[in-house]
Amino acid sequence: MDGTSRVKTALAEGKRVALGVWQLLPGSNLARILARAGYDWVLVDCEHGNIDDAAMHESVAAVAGYGVSPIVRTESKTAMSSLTVAASRFPPQGRRGFGSPFAMDRFAVGLTASQYLAQANATLLLAVPIETREALDAADAIAAVDGLDLLFVGPFDLGNSIGHPVLNGVIDAVLEEAIEKVLRAAHAAGQKAGIYCGDGAQAKHYAEMGFDLVNVQTDVGALSASLTRELATVAGTGASTPGSRGPYGS
Repeated sequence: MDGTSRVKTALAEGKRVALGVWQLLPGSNLARILARAGYDWVLVDCEHGNIDDAAMHESVAAVAGYGVSPIVRTESKTAMSSLTVAASRFPPQGRRGFGSPFAMDRFAVGLTASQYLAQANATLLLAVPIETREALDAADAIAAVDGLDLLFVGPFDLGNSIGHPVLNGVIDAVLEEAIEKVLRAAHAAGQKAGIYCGDGAQAKHYAEMGFDLVNVQTDVGALSASLTRELATVAGTGASTPGSRGPYGS
């Protein structure tokens, strides 16, 4: 840990989109494979996958060991507020308690507690998911919360919430406008905007739209697509790889 964060550096410079991959399956060896793939960040999903707290800590350490930014997706139960921001940062910027003696060892060998505390606030990325009609309607207010870094769109849940679900991998015009609304709200407030995508083609579309942080694939999606593709190749069936244009595939 040297006072920098790969994903925050990319976002601050604004020269390219910060691209990431989603980890749904537990395992530090899997996390290392994802971290070696060339992405800026790996999100360890503790909501949708079967990754528990212990497995999350192991994956975070594995990802950080490659200089890639680990992001942890926790289950959302509270609305974004100034109290949420304060709870995520150490004093004087917040009120987060310093309780773990292991956090600094996740990022560098020999990093002292004082060094970790001096750098932690600057390298932390705080993102809020926009996945419901309520969050969509409050996008401008959420983006205005001081200390927030990024609004992150979850198209699958957002589409379900507003009555325009992703079907067969297709994002319809109403959901697309909702996605653009979040992008506009974030940028109008000087914040960054991110989005979950199911594959490279979809990721390219939203990167070109102006999103600053984009998920490209999941471990599950990549594994499934690769196995299906290679089986079709050796069997000579010419079967196409199942699409994954929606957040969770077709």
